Amino acid sequence: MGAMDDLLGPAEVTALHRSLTSAAPVAGLQGLLAAIPQLDPLSLRGRTDLLAGQLVRAYPVYAQAAAAYRGALADPEFKGWMMWPVTESAVTLALAGGDPADFDDALDLLAALTPRLTSEFAIRRLLTADLDRSLALIQAWTADPDPHVRRLASEGTRPYLPWAIRVPGLLQDPEATLPILAALRDDPSEDVRRSVANHLNDISRHAPEITVQACARWLDAPAPTTERLVRHSLRTLVKKAHPGALALLGFEPAEVLVEDLATTTPAITLPGRLRFGFTLTNTGRTTARLAVDYVVHYVKARGGTAPAVFKLAVLELPAGESRTLTGSHALHQMTTRRHYAGIHRLQIQVNGTRHGSLAFEVELDPVEPSPASPASLES
Repeated sequence: MGAMDDLLGPAEVTALHRSLTSAAPVAGLQGLLAAIPQLDPLSLRGRTDLLAGQLVRAYPVYAQAAAAYRGALADPEFKGWMMWPVTESAVTLALAGGDPADFDDALDLLAALTPRLTSEFAIRRLLTADLDRSLALIQAWTADPDPHVRRLASEGTRPYLPWAIRVPGLLQDPEATLPILAALRDDPSEDVRRSVANHLNDISRHAPEITVQACARWLDAPAPTTERLVRHSLRTLVKKAHPGALALLGFEPAEVLVEDLATTTPAITLPGRLRFGFTLTNTGRTTARLAVDYVVHYVKARGGTAPAVFKLAVLELPAGESRTLTGSHALHQMTTRRHYAGIHRLQIQVNGTRHGSLAFEVELDPVEPSPASPASLES
């Protein structure tokens, strides 16, 4: 299996067994050690599910499991990827019992465990089961003294959290988590603020106007970190040339001319790099603040093309002046983007408007290795 799968291997399972045996010994914990030979063919997600099942059998009642896990926190080695099956088993037991008190306690337990390894994946099933109840309790985490807990409030409730299951209610009500984000937008931790920006960027994928409105409110009463957070929150909308997002960041429609768009690498064999340059002129009457991006139109498997936008520069250009800009773009097979041979195109995007068109050919190197597939973490 891949390197990610080995994050939860025999050593981690043995350490988990040791921590829990010290905190709350039960005969069923031997199931963890018995499961070790079954790990090898499984993905990280599969290993997590296997071990979580063993924990549910060892501690079949939620209160028993919660006490064991809290007791194990006394062990500083009770940390890392062994925590994922721990958090998943706690949620499974809390939901199976149907007791609201267990539901609430499970959220408290995830907050206690998250400094050892984020609980952001396990929390998704609680959000799905009762979104309103969960969010009401999570709101209090925004004032927690531990930045890991505050980050969990934002990260665990992201609409499109990578590797995690979707929570339908978060997609149906894009404003549901805004009070959490508002409480954390000026957080002293950069990690928390980055999570807030990523969360709001997630919302922009299906509710762009709500994202722009939230950013506008925050800019009306800014902290020193607000402008940077807003830029990061709006990055997808800027690439999509959303007028409201561009205007909020000071990128008004501009009169510009893009000339001499050219490349020194018209034919590229993967892995390779496209190198390009052009001249940008402000033909308007006032200085223009410009967000300069470039768009690569990738050839797809069936011969069509699909655009992807990349950042190039942000600059202020006085009226009548020109600037020569250059860029380079790496092309190689990735787990997130498969390249195909054929004629690709490049365009320049300035404040959301596309200019020019440059063709370049991509050829595949038959000896270039295919990218390894990432471990599946969807449940």
